[in-house]
Amino acid sequence: MNYIGVDGIPTPADQAVISVMDHGFMYGIGLFETFRTYGGRPFLLERHLERLMAGCRALGIDFKVDLGQVEAEIAELLKRNGLAEGYIRYTVTAGEGPLGLPAGDYVKPRVVIYVKPLPEPGAALYMDGKPLWRLETPRNTPEGEVRYKSLHYMNNVLAKRELARLEREAQQQASAAFTAHGPRPAAAPPEGLQLTAQGWLAEGIVSNVFFVRNGKIYTPDTETGILPGITRAMVLELAAEQGIPTEEGRYTWDELLAADEVFLTNSIQELVPVTELAEPGKPGNPGGRRMRRRTVGTGQIGPMTKRLLGKYREKARNGDAADYL
Repeated sequence: MNYIGVDGIPTPADQAVISVMDHGFMYGIGLFETFRTYGGRPFLLERHLERLMAGCRALGIDFKVDLGQVEAEIAELLKRNGLAEGYIRYTVTAGEGPLGLPAGDYVKPRVVIYVKPLPEPGAALYMDGKPLWRLETPRNTPEGEVRYKSLHYMNNVLAKRELARLEREAQQQASAAFTAHGPRPAAAPPEGLQLTAQGWLAEGIVSNVFFVRNGKIYTPDTETGILPGITRAMVLELAAEQGIPTEEGRYTWDELLAADEVFLTNSIQELVPVTELAEPGKPGNPGGRRMRRRTVGTGQIGPMTKRLLGKYREKARNGDAADYL
């Protein structure tokens, strides 16, 4: 990352700074959106910016933006960083303020745009999927009426740390079993699933969750406190266009275990099939608790997930869907 956008100006990364008095730094008062480009253009940018501005209004941040201006700034940053396509993080932070919690609005926010190369997950991810591991770190409740992508990210960080610990334990157990049973087939890194404090399915650390049963698609309701994801909303729209029944509600881990298909959504990775569900076993085993694993469906992408992924890519590429599957 050679250049970062700071208040609309492409800035060398080692010179891109904000004040230590910025309330984004001091109190986490700020919001961000992550999205990607297709053909060099950000997908669903207008929706991301609408969500961002709604969040800024809720936080009292005086932020308005022009869609064309943002597109031009991103295009310039891609060019300066030598990228044809990019992973974009668009951040609005409150701006400078006094030490102490203010009651008034923020009238001089700062805008920071990061771009980096898109990850290269490979075609295997979209065929063989990834594991989804149930975590014990509960999803916290939103700070306000709905959840925004705020700079308050400690809950996600704690969940990520729990997932990393479980991965280390699983790797140690796999190494111990290698001699007797041979290697376990390599799999994509797992995503962590958080439940609410009441035990309802919520969302992944960086994804929304869907499951399919008997031809119907289910996803946790936003009343569980999940982020109303942009890709999540697009998938529900695509399902409606295809005549696929959907339901938003409150569901349990056992209902997820009984699903025919499970998939995850986010703006960077699109729709990712989940082909294994796992949860930690009882404590007390040497080397940590063993994961209780269950294969989803056939262990590969299911027909509903494949259909929706194809439709999503058609939409993103304006009808020029690449054949990844």
